[in-house]
Amino acid sequence: MTAVARESALIDQFDATRERTLELVRTLERDDFVVQTAPYMSPPKWHLGHVSWIYEAIMSKISPGYEFYSGDLAGYLNSYYQQFGSPMDKGRRGVVSRPTLEQIFDYFEETNRRVRGFIEGGLSPDNSRMITMGTHHECQHQELLIYDLQHLLASEYRPARRGTEPKPAGETGGTVRVKGGLYTLGYGGGGFCYDVELPEHRVYLEDYTIGAYPVTNGEYLLFMEDGGYGSYRHWLSDGWDRVKENGWNSPMYWEKEGDEWYTNGLAGRRKINPKEPVCHVSFYEADAYCRWAGKRLPTEAEWEKAALWNEEEQTKSVFPWGDGAPSEDRANLYESGLWKCTEAGSYPEGASPSGCHQMVGDAWEWTSSEFVGYPGFRSGFDEYNDKWFTGQKVLRGGSYATPSMAIRGTYRNFFRLDERWMFCGFRCAGDAPA
Repeated sequence: MTAVARESALIDQFDATRERTLELVRTLERDDFVVQTAPYMSPPKWHLGHVSWIYEAIMSKISPGYEFYSGDLAGYLNSYYQQFGSPMDKGRRGVVSRPTLEQIFDYFEETNRRVRGFIEGGLSPDNSRMITMGTHHECQHQELLIYDLQHLLASEYRPARRGTEPKPAGETGGTVRVKGGLYTLGYGGGGFCYDVELPEHRVYLEDYTIGAYPVTNGEYLLFMEDGGYGSYRHWLSDGWDRVKENGWNSPMYWEKEGDEWYTNGLAGRRKINPKEPVCHVSFYEADAYCRWAGKRLPTEAEWEKAALWNEEEQTKSVFPWGDGAPSEDRANLYESGLWKCTEAGSYPEGASPSGCHQMVGDAWEWTSSEFVGYPGFRSGFDEYNDKWFTGQKVLRGGSYATPSMAIRGTYRNFFRLDERWMFCGFRCAGDAPA
């Protein structure tokens, strides 16, 4: 790609990403922007400022003499980067009225002007990649913002609704068997990826089985009805402590009215659909269900191989369906505009060669793997992903709030074991019989 073509593509990607952020807040009332509903959430105003501030941090890396426009705002907008000064306590982001919302929007527009100027001034491929990382970081915060808006407003949030829900393909369920052996884990494509997806390295797997579909609400209800939340029997010790401390008796956002379970989310208040993938469960809950079912969670290597490897052709693709970009007939991502999980079996065109469905989109899927650097890991940006190499589990696959430009089969998301406010589910795995 020529320098001119690279510059044009980067500006288009940057502009589209910034517009998507504005789209998410366009229907908010003024008072909505400043509310923080929990210590682990952030006000919409903060997200708008932070995704702008990170571009300034990147520009200061590219040009050491760069002067921050944000100035005194940096202490509020910095998330955890100690190299840029002491960040504000995350749990207190909602207790300050300054900077004002007008100042944040002004800052948003000024950042746009500065980043475009940087790009138009000419960037090396390495520095272009740094700006690209900024747009992917903004995609991450777009999804986090959606989580926060659900917690804040639930069905009162009015996002842009676009797509038509696909018709599911008949009966679903069952497992597929995946052949073991040496597998090359990690990203090997030519596009953007995060440093934690590198380097590619070989791992050895035994033969295993994995669910052809994610665990559904109906299946999870059987666990609940069998006393799943009422006994320590299937729980890790820490997980059982969380059940008791937090009074968990169902996935987050579920409410029981009479004999019916309901959820109140971005698609409105509605009865639990037993055919949709279960969502808003922690690692502990996913692990407990698997133990109850006589199974286990897959490792991230098992998940990735089931998603991307074609045993017959001995090839690995970027997505389960191949190397082509996500489309609305293959996966339920942000662009679908459905704002909820779709029923299991809704995307036969997106199935992997191994026969696994919905491994991209709908809900992130927990794995049993610890979030640590791959052998030979080298940080691409100090204090970013590698800041969290402890106490986190890997999730794969994306959700209905993930922008399609930001996902691929090797993407490694990560959260703490008791977190469940994000759009997260799971599928079961097991050791293959001899």
